[in-house]
Amino acid sequence: MRPGRSDIAIPDLALDLAWVGERPPPMPQLSAAGPVLVHFLDFAQLNSVRALPYVLEWRRRYAGAGLAVIGVQAPRFPFGADEGKVGAGLARLGVEHPVAIDADREVWLDYGCQGWPSLFLWGIGGALRWYHFGEGEYTATEEAIQAELREADALRELPPVMEPLRPTDAAGAAVMPPTPEIFPAGEGRPLAIEPHAKPLEVSYEAGGAFATLDGSGVIAVTVDYAASEEVEVQGAGLYELAAHSCHEPHSLEIGVAAEAIELWSLSFAAGVP
Repeated sequence: MRPGRSDIAIPDLALDLAWVGERPPPMPQLSAAGPVLVHFLDFAQLNSVRALPYVLEWRRRYAGAGLAVIGVQAPRFPFGADEGKVGAGLARLGVEHPVAIDADREVWLDYGCQGWPSLFLWGIGGALRWYHFGEGEYTATEEAIQAELREADALRELPPVMEPLRPTDAAGAAVMPPTPEIFPAGEGRPLAIEPHAKPLEVSYEAGGAFATLDGSGVIAVTVDYAASEEVEVQGAGLYELAAHSCHEPHSLEIGVAAEAIELWSLSFAAGVP
């Protein structure tokens, strides 16, 4: 979305923030050299993870043309403020740009974020040019990035905008709302899935099912009472449990045979009809 004002200046980031990766220069200095995309995310939250491949590809495409990408980890879950867990989780997702850990969500509040992810594109000189909350608007966001790069070099050759990565990302796609997120032990608290205990059973309607987990080991996932499949848990993060070609009703069972795993939430991806 284009801002209603043209004079919203890029705020600098607090000096006491912890960083995964190299701390970037101050924001005014960074934006003097080119446009800056600030991406608020949580590495273990569904919408953040689904939007992340677009952000990574924009950085790959446009860093050489002057775009800087900065991440801000705004924790949805308590472990999201742990520097070690954040670093490991971002590495598994392939994130190589610097990410600040906004442990108390102070930067989140300063920017006026309204969900995960939140994207802010600052033009050369540090004025806000584009912002978006949540998934979607990928084509429009990339077009805004290209417009800012052409401000610096009108003759620069830029690639065609990305094709949608999923049917639900296509412009005008009909999307069915999924089952709301489930917190088995209550929001903000984990459920310990104990070895050899009765599996957790859930029914849902969606295009896919995901779990926010912490710990290490293997969970057994059974969809619609078919043969179970193993999902390896390698630390705190978001794990895909099931993927479907469209919005469908399903049942799900989750169990473990060895180490206990902490389950923080079950979330569900939107699907096409």
